[in-house]
Amino acid sequence: MKIIIAGGGEVGFHLAKLLSFESLDITLIDTDKDRLNYAQSHLDIRGIRGNAMSLAVMQESQVASSDLFIAVTSEEAINITVCALAKQLGSKKTIARISNIEFINAKDTISFKEIGVDELISPEELAATEIQQLLDQSAFSNSYGFENGALTLIGTSLAKDVPFVGKSVKEAALIFPDVHFMPIAIQRKGTQNTIIPRGDTCFEEGDTAFFITLKEGVEELYKLTGKTKASIKNIMILGGGRIGYNTARELCEKKFNVTLIEKNKKKAFEMADLLPNALVINADGRSAELLEEEDLSSMDAFISVTENSETNIMSCLMAHNKNVKKTIALVENMDYFQLSHSIGIDTLINKKLLTANTIFRYIRRGEVVDMTTLNNLNAEILEFVVNENSKVTNYKIKDLDFPRTAIIGGVIKDGRRYYCTRRLYYLCR
Repeated sequence: MKIIIAGGGEVGFHLAKLLSFESLDITLIDTDKDRLNYAQSHLDIRGIRGNAMSLAVMQESQVASSDLFIAVTSEEAINITVCALAKQLGSKKTIARISNIEFINAKDTISFKEIGVDELISPEELAATEIQQLLDQSAFSNSYGFENGALTLIGTSLAKDVPFVGKSVKEAALIFPDVHFMPIAIQRKGTQNTIIPRGDTCFEEGDTAFFITLKEGVEELYKLTGKTKASIKNIMILGGGRIGYNTARELCEKKFNVTLIEKNKKKAFEMADLLPNALVINADGRSAELLEEEDLSSMDAFISVTENSETNIMSCLMAHNKNVKKTIALVENMDYFQLSHSIGIDTLINKKLLTANTIFRYIRRGEVVDMTTLNNLNAEILEFVVNENSKVTNYKIKDLDFPRTAIIGGVIKDGRRYYCTRRLYYLCR
């Protein structure tokens, strides 16, 4: 599969990195020589220095024979334009990164496909949506919904008093026969290794365990893991950028009490006009004294989404120290993910990872309709349609010669949900 990426910034480089692991034919276009040199020296890709809007550069990249053209520069107008150009030159599918979510909301009235853009993706909107989902399952560190929540994937750390800690998966199933969830992955405390659980796999204290569950299974997980579904009403957001604004806007629409802190005076006044139902404060949120004055300890959730990862982490640590129930930090450095729980932050989110997960669904062959990877977990969750020609059709799951490095987590068949098809979900390393 031949893929061309226009834009070698953080999103473009991370995409190229993930896609290069798939042994795909990747071409990266960027105007910055140092970016290209770094990418080419670290990844198995081809680099072209130049402006993607140049016909000569597009032809040099052999866009006419490409299967996918992805435009992820920092300028959305350029991304839309080069995708339209790539489509005209023969690329089979195009994806444009944008910042203005009005374009995404206007999909029903404006046909971007007619101008050559097959899909619009906003990292900021993806991050805002991720935050919403994390707040919905506030006691858990990871949450991902399939088919509008018909099946939900939840990740949580296991404390010593969880009743199935010290027991194998098979023993836990015998003790709790009526539960509506299934373990699909375990990450041992202090390691980066992902375990696909089998019947004899034991749950250990400190494990981060991932479950596929039905809606009713979420409440069961709360009870068994000793987690408390905290009622979240008061939310403080640090950072008035696109993610902060989108998150605040959506939370205000859902009648949450939102306090937004932005240190740029002009931007703070703009946010105040755009968010009449939120309390917007023009101040430096890095100040512990300020956060105390604004009654941080009374907040149910603290979300830090400034452009500085270290600021986001440190401010979340201050919130955690004030016993805020849920803390979420936006980070750019992927290495920070393995530190999140050990230093006391509930969840870290990363725009690059979210964007890559979304774009991956267009890369996978066959009938894959969705795919995600989880923070700090070297495994992928795939959703695919089982058709009449699929190798698993008409076989019982127990009779499948399924690889040991993968597990089937759930099935949606004729509209009915099974946690254990038309749609099949599996996780693999």
